[in-house]
Amino acid sequence: MSEKSLFAVLLRSPWWISFVLVAVVALVAGAFLPKEYVTAGMLGGFPFLVIGCMALWRQRNLPSPALTEKVLQSLASMGWRDFSALLATAFTRQGYTVTLLAGPADMQLEKKGVLTVVGAKRWKAAALGIDPLRELVTTRDQLQAAHSVCITLGQVSAKAREYAAQNRITLISDGELVVLTADAFKSL
Repeated sequence: MSEKSLFAVLLRSPWWISFVLVAVVALVAGAFLPKEYVTAGMLGGFPFLVIGCMALWRQRNLPSPALTEKVLQSLASMGWRDFSALLATAFTRQGYTVTLLAGPADMQLEKKGVLTVVGAKRWKAAALGIDPLRELVTTRDQLQAAHSVCITLGQVSAKAREYAAQNRITLISDGELVVLTADAFKSL
């Protein structure tokens, strides 16, 4: 599915927007269609209902915008040692074995024999470009890891997003970072 399609946009939007569209389709069908076609017209809102349910399911555990902002500010105020310890705790709670690394990749995660490298040292950078991602890919290939993850609080440039998508790099920022660190953050 294209990232710009209506359904892709609705999946990324708050769940209630899809339900509003269902109501709009039903109201328009009831107001403008002949009586014998109203039910069929109202069924035109069914795909929006399905998308709304999917969005609701995906968003069920997301923190509120206020909590997200508070946690991101706390993360931004941390030093590297505290932040890396928080990440190590978060990944360990997810069942990974964490090994600290030196260089472009800061951690190596292992779970069920699958290796993942994590680059997070530039988490405070205002903007993330392609260079740290290239270094991460090089390290991933040298370590023969299957996956790579880059963690940042800054803005990710369009070119960096494109490069990440083409090179199997998972970008974790904003809400995803809050969800990742939520339990570990509470224990510190």
